Amino acid sequence: MEDSANDVALSMAALEEINLANEVVVVRDGQQALDFLTRKGEFADRNDGNPAVVLLDLKLPKVDGIEVLARVKSDPQLKTIPIVMLTSSREERDLARSYGLGVNAYVVKPVAFPDFVAALKELGLFWAVVNQPPPGSLSQPTGR
Repeated sequence: MEDSANDVALSMAALEEINLANEVVVVRDGQQALDFLTRKGEFADRNDGNPAVVLLDLKLPKVDGIEVLARVKSDPQLKTIPIVMLTSSREERDLARSYGLGVNAYVVKPVAFPDFVAALKELGLFWAVVNQPPPGSLSQPTGR
């Protein structure tokens, strides 16, 4: 869940390099993220199951990342979804709040493009290939 078009493009390019981009759904704000996860609004007809992982930015329009995280982790149907906070914030209070609400990982976006791409590739490989997603996830490990 990312509101920066540039970050989305960079993220998708990095994930395409490791053949994961076709499994990615991008939303632009926190309300869209919640609608996707709860199958409401424009996402009412999406397939059953939860994402294998959610990459979430703290600074989202409409509903910020902390609120999205809080709602997801308090919902019995969604709370097992692994959430990675992928943000530019290095503030200790953001880190503490995120972990306090149940975030599974907190990653500060590297500033340098090559470092950003490398970090996304590592995240993508771990969460899509190495990690075992919760039962009922939309994607299961592919064994790549």
